[in-house]
Amino acid sequence: ETNLRCTILLDCSGSMSYAGGDGRRCSKPHYATRLAACLSYLMLQQQDSVGLVTFDRKLRRYIPPRSRPGHLRVLINEMENARPGGETELSRVFHDLAPRFQRRGLLVILSDCFDDVTSLLRSLAHFRHARHEVIVFQLWDQDELEFPFKQWTRFESLESEGVNHLVDPALLRTAYLDNLEKFRSELKQGCHRHRVELAPMMTHEPYA
Repeated sequence: ETNLRCTILLDCSGSMSYAGGDGRRCSKPHYATRLAACLSYLMLQQQDSVGLVTFDRKLRRYIPPRSRPGHLRVLINEMENARPGGETELSRVFHDLAPRFQRRGLLVILSDCFDDVTSLLRSLAHFRHARHEVIVFQLWDQDELEFPFKQWTRFESLESEGVNHLVDPALLRTAYLDNLEKFRSELKQGCHRHRVELAPMMTHEPYA
């Protein structure tokens, strides 16, 4: 057997703070941090090494992979203290991170992947060119996929303070769902092309 070297990349940008269902459902950062903790625990239990990166539009913290049991507490403390906020710029962060990962390993990305698809795929290809295995757990709230809004609704930006729009959702629904399908299709096809595993995750579904 060989020891796995894994780094978890945890998106802490503002868009990750969304929690639908009038705020009663699990939020994306709540779900992501617990999923990351579960994965860290499982890998450390089999003597693999795990590291953590937190980021928004820039790197927040990088904890290199370690395999000792006490390392789990270090990772969980960082996850608990990571508050979502700031804009998203995944592609730039990933390009900046690539030189830090000198040894080949597994990169687990926990994010909603809200970025320009072409730029994001180019940065994922950068990881693959360095011979890393890459898994993307793309997190979704049910509202984002179904757009259930019916009455006039005020939509507030989670990444740009003070930006909001009061709109009739009926006028946006078709265009939103069409753009969503295009976004998901391009990302799925691009990940397949670059041999990146893409796993959609819904925040109301079990981690298992």
